[in-house]
Amino acid sequence: MNQPLAYVHPGAKIAKNVVIEPFTTIHNNVIIGDGTWIGSNVTIMEGARIGKNCNIFPGAVISAVPQDLKFGGEESLAIIGDNCTIRECVTINRGTIASGQTTLGNNCLVMATAHIAHDCHIGDNAIIVNGVALAGHVTVGKYAVIGGLAAIHQFIHIGDHAMISGGSLVRKDVPPFTKAAKEPLSYVGINSVGLRRRGFTTEKIREIQDIYRILYQKNYNTTQALGIIEAEMEATPERDEIIDFIRNSSRGVMKGYSGNY
Repeated sequence: MNQPLAYVHPGAKIAKNVVIEPFTTIHNNVIIGDGTWIGSNVTIMEGARIGKNCNIFPGAVISAVPQDLKFGGEESLAIIGDNCTIRECVTINRGTIASGQTTLGNNCLVMATAHIAHDCHIGDNAIIVNGVALAGHVTVGKYAVIGGLAAIHQFIHIGDHAMISGGSLVRKDVPPFTKAAKEPLSYVGINSVGLRRRGFTTEKIREIQDIYRILYQKNYNTTQALGIIEAEMEATPERDEIIDFIRNSSRGVMKGYSGNY
């Protein structure tokens, strides 16, 4: 850790086996866990909390103050879980008074040049691809995948296991287990390949497909579709997760099925 060409503030708490490459700057009020590697020319600012066995590549800036004109200098955090990979030139801003923190779960991959704004909350095992821009207050569920150059509007909620195509403009919430593509962003099926990779059975995938057929392909409005799902589909964690997500959506969910997907 004793890299003479890096600057580490005396108030930073760095585990003994952390590797810090030359020309990196680590500010006061930073905590970095065991086994983490910090590449050259990384800047880690006040309020960063970085877990164990992370890899942070050159040019990344972690826990810079929010790009929010309402930010008043309040103390806040940027929390990164264990086993995360943060590639070149990623920027992750710390939180504001709204939630006090920006969080990235365990086992996440954030690819080069992506931006995660203040008060975003990213679930475990999420993948944020190159050039993705997350505005403030975005929530991304576990195992979600956001394709390259996608732009996510503030306060958007992306559900667990969802997959969003590259270049998408995400203005509405994306329910769990779905694939989203086209312009305007639309439902184009469920993320069956991802679900199989994560151990979902054929029967469970078929159940999720049946739920979304009622929601998106039967010409019901949302209230009608949810009523039918509750009345006719067996209660399961996946069914209830979908229903709760849609009912609790503050921005409304993406539009229904269209095209030959």
